Amino acid sequence: MPFDTLKSAWYVLHTKSRFENVVFTGLCKKQLDVFLPKVTVRSKRKDRKKMIRVPLFPGYIFVNTDLEPNRHLQILKTVGAVKLIGNKGGPIPVPDETMASLKIMVATEQPITTGTQFSKGDRVLVVHGPFAGVTGVFSRYKGEGRIVVYIEALGQFAAVEVDEDDVEKLPPILA
Repeated sequence: MPFDTLKSAWYVLHTKSRFENVVFTGLCKKQLDVFLPKVTVRSKRKDRKKMIRVPLFPGYIFVNTDLEPNRHLQILKTVGAVKLIGNKGGPIPVPDETMASLKIMVATEQPITTGTQFSKGDRVLVVHGPFAGVTGVFSRYKGEGRIVVYIEALGQFAAVEVDEDDVEKLPPILA
């Protein structure tokens, strides 16, 4: 494809774990158009109640590029960058409407829930709080960072409400 016909589009760039800010800064220094959507959440550290800004999609940032080979290499050579998300045919662009929606969402100070952490029926382990050590099945999001977990005992279920940050997803049981 000739370089003069390359069209600029937004792409998702996978980063090393917790390297989103490093990659964002590195690409900005290279004068590339990048977007790192962040949301304000309560710190998960038990010794504080501080509000912090974290990436909406951990491990990913968005970069606007025309994929000209030198620019593509410049992006991938950035410290912490892993790869542009795509398939065998190459990186897949993110629709402009999706990018516009994301920018509007993070510009507001309203809470954003991604809801991707747990799905109904996921096996979970309570790691903090009065129910620490208990395994159960995720039932639903209750709101305000609370979730409902079903715990089976003696062939019956008991439902408990716990803080979402106090629970970790367990791998599925292989039959």
